[in-house]
Amino acid sequence: MDCRSESATTGEGRFRVNANGNLLDVWLLVRCVSCDRTSKLTVHERAPVRSFDPAELDGYHANDPELVASRLLDPLLARRNRLTLNWTGAWQLDSPSAWRADAWPVRVEVVFEDPVPVRPERLIAQGLGLSRNEALRRIKCDIPLRRPTSAGFTFTVMAGD
Repeated sequence: MDCRSESATTGEGRFRVNANGNLLDVWLLVRCVSCDRTSKLTVHERAPVRSFDPAELDGYHANDPELVASRLLDPLLARRNRLTLNWTGAWQLDSPSAWRADAWPVRVEVVFEDPVPVRPERLIAQGLGLSRNEALRRIKCDIPLRRPTSAGFTFTVMAGD
């Protein structure tokens, strides 16, 4: 982007497909949030038409929202286009405002509406109003709490001191 802004949006999530003989270029169009200019993120460059799954190619032509989301989450696309996704404010843990004193331990299931990567310790600490150290001390979980995940998980909150 010419204005050096580090923020862009996919807008309506449109792909642009360009044919050059038997080779295709596919771009995802993004709009700069600062200057409102449109830029292209390279999805495929000079790829043979036969290398595409027909359903995938139809998705590019139809601007399939699920295909847009999967391409934005693709680490190869991000690296190739020097793209960093900003997940600030993209997640929250809904929890009861008050816990019953006799209900310990409490088992909590986390379900993701979208595959937004988050470190479980941050999500849990913010959602339960705990410090991150207290969350690490009181939470029992089968997945590493300090490693990002975008898949649902379950954890148990142990009683405080």
